[in-house]
Formats: sequence, structure tokens, C-alpha cells
Amino acid sequence: MGKIIFYEDKNFQGRSYECSSDCSDLHSYFNRCNSIRVENGNWMLYEHPNYTGHQYFLRRGEYPDFQQWLGFNDSIRSCRIIPLQRGPYRIRIYQKEGFKGESMEFVDDCSSVYESFNYHDIYSCNVFDGNWIFYEQPNFRGQQYHLGPGEYRRCIDWGASNPRVGSFRHVRESY
Repeated sequence: MGKIIFYEDKNFQGRSYECSSDCSDLHSYFNRCNSIRVENGNWMLYEHPNYTGHQYFLRRGEYPDFQQWLGFNDSIRSCRIIPLQRGPYRIRIYQKEGFKGESMEFVDDCSSVYESFNYHDIYSCNVFDGNWIFYEQPNFRGQQYHLGPGEYRRCIDWGASNPRVGSFRHVRESY
């Protein structure tokens, strides 16, 4: 069970909305989001309704302004709780679309895709176990994408417009 509180103003001020489950459209609850308190769970936030647009992974903690969660602006319009899994974790990444080309399997975090895989881009992947976060840059920085168990034949399947993945890690209780 998760719990997240959205605030319209910075430093947990202004109108607020408390949420404990997935919500595909938060627009009717608040106009903007400038601070967040995550009391329980791991959450993926989305810039637009229906789980689209920029994605932001947040775990338990306080985020007094949108820069704290690396937000591009104060727009949060949908959210999902990410189920916690204690393991195993397993993902296979591919050099080309449709699970073709060079591939490599991982069971733990990867801080530099290029150093481990010798490619800057991941065009497809299979998530066998666990939930994973792809980051556009090495060392878990930049644009974020949540991938749950399943097949991702193209980068657009995980919400990316380009295949650049610099690092990734599995979702766990704390980092």
C-alpha cells in the first residue's frame, strides 16, 4: 500500500491531494504540482494524463520543489504505484528492435550501459522479473522510464522517443 501527497505550492503549501493508488488523471485534484511527500511506496509520476509524457520515479521522502525530482515543470497529471518485488530481478537488452542483434542479460543495476554493453542505445528489451527504471544518462541521471515485466519491441513501447539509455536499475525499497 502506498501513499503520496501532492501540493500545488513549493514547501508543501497550498492545496493538496492525497493518493494511495494509480490515477490516470489528476487534473481535477490540483492545477499544478510544486512539492510532493511520498509517505509509502515507490511511485512513477507522469507529466500528462493516461501515463504519458515525462516520467519521474519517486521513492519515500520529501520533495519540496519540482527540481528535487528532476521535473521539467510543475505539471504532474497521472501517477502509478510500482509494486515492490524483493527479487529475483532479470532483464535482457538488445542492440536492435524486435529482440535482434547483440544482447546481454542483467540481474543487477547497470550504472553505464556503454561500459557494460558497448552500445549507447537499447532498441528493445525483455523484462523477465522485477520493475526497472531506464535513465537516459549514465549514473542514473536524466530522463526516466519505468519498465515492468513484459516485452518491449521498440523504445516507444517504454515511452521513449529515442533509444538512448545510459543506465538502469531495478526498483527496490530504498537506494
